[in-house]
Amino acid sequence: MTSHMLRTTVLLASAFLCSVAAHGDTIYNEAVSGDLSNSGLTPTLLTVSLGSNDVFGTTGKTAAGIIDRDYFTFTVPNGEYLTAITVLPGTTTLGALGESFIGVESGPEVTVLTGATDATGLLGWFHYGTDDIGEDILPMMGTSGLGSTGFTAPLPAGTYSFWVQEASVGTVNYGLEFTVATPEPASVTMMLTGLAALLGKTARRTARSRSHR
Repeated sequence: MTSHMLRTTVLLASAFLCSVAAHGDTIYNEAVSGDLSNSGLTPTLLTVSLGSNDVFGTTGKTAAGIIDRDYFTFTVPNGEYLTAITVLPGTTTLGALGESFIGVESGPEVTVLTGATDATGLLGWFHYGTDDIGEDILPMMGTSGLGSTGFTAPLPAGTYSFWVQEASVGTVNYGLEFTVATPEPASVTMMLTGLAALLGKTARRTARSRSHR
């Protein structure tokens, strides 16, 4: 392989990786843009892009029993995947269990009633706490039961709606990073493995060629 071909190969690989993990931005911050929707039937519409898409908000419950629920929805474009939901530093929780709730439903609405006794209608859900900061909770959401459909991460292209709440009295902060990538992570690994093998084979062939001169 000539130096020109090698340089071209490396540039193509770099461009591919950038398309997979391009850095995103904060797509919603309640402190700046106001309260997210309190209705699952009219969730706040967000737009995600390749890479990191951060959502920051507050939720909680008043002494009178009024719960501040946050609902938002976004569409993962064709050919892309929601590969992770990571709990960000600064997230806080309350109550004896120290956990908050996040649920996801397929489509542009969360139709599950707030007083429902099970998770029928949701794709999945999870109770997250401060111990989950820095962790990807998407796989755990997919395995939760109580009537939820369940799924295997990553989630493919489509529209998804999310429901976040803290049911204990008080107010908590949360930060969630939604990572969107293309293609699936396994495909990235396969490409890099293949590229490494190709470069190694070419290097060995060049070395043998030089030794026979």
